[in-house]
Amino acid sequence: MRGNDQQAYDRGTSLFSPDGRIYQVEYAREAVSRGAPSVGIRTADGVVLAAQSRAGSSLMESESIEKLHKIDDHVGAASAGHVADARQLIDFARQQGQVSQLRYGEPIDVEALTKRLTDHIQENTQRGGTRPYGAALLIGGIDNGEPRLFAADPSGTPNEWKATVIGGSGADIQEFLEEEWDDEISHDDGLALAVRALRVATDELGPKEVSISTLSADEGYRSLSVDEIEEVFDDADIDLDADEDDE
Repeated sequence: MRGNDQQAYDRGTSLFSPDGRIYQVEYAREAVSRGAPSVGIRTADGVVLAAQSRAGSSLMESESIEKLHKIDDHVGAASAGHVADARQLIDFARQQGQVSQLRYGEPIDVEALTKRLTDHIQENTQRGGTRPYGAALLIGGIDNGEPRLFAADPSGTPNEWKATVIGGSGADIQEFLEEEWDDEISHDDGLALAVRALRVATDELGPKEVSISTLSADEGYRSLSVDEIEEVFDDADIDLDADEDDE
């Protein structure tokens, strides 16, 4: 009987269970945790976004795997979970950026954008006929020269972070970030920390399987090339030859 009761709450996307849970939101979080990890790191000069973009097949073009997204010249995002859901949220965020620019004649505030996005996410947890988004986002940007980093999960909860992770191996990577991050971390050290954090999930991760974007007051949103990512791996003292020897 207990199992049947739980199934009744499973079917309702906007129903609380007797112990105060919304099962569909928890299932959406599980979908995120099964995705490849993405990390965000706030540095003294800006924000670093990095994601594992390993292809599921040798026949797949790795460039077609979209985990990092430009929202505006000063805002970017990293995703984890269902790619299609994440793409819908990115499109919504871009529209909000355009609305702010047209209505007020200025770029949207990163915190304001995050709250509009999470309000939109939260609506799908309280309306019938919908389901929660099976994706989480890291939103990084520059507000008046100050770097900001936020995370949005399938419940629609916004939190600001100094460094965090979404996706698989989240607990291990978060523990690593808590040990290694500090208030004075530089841009270059932030890049190195990002790739080292992703390799907590798999130590065979190479430059071609990682996507990195940075946000700074001087350059805005910028994506790193494969050659630049290889330099980041060198700066992080990651011995890729050793990985190949192990294979």
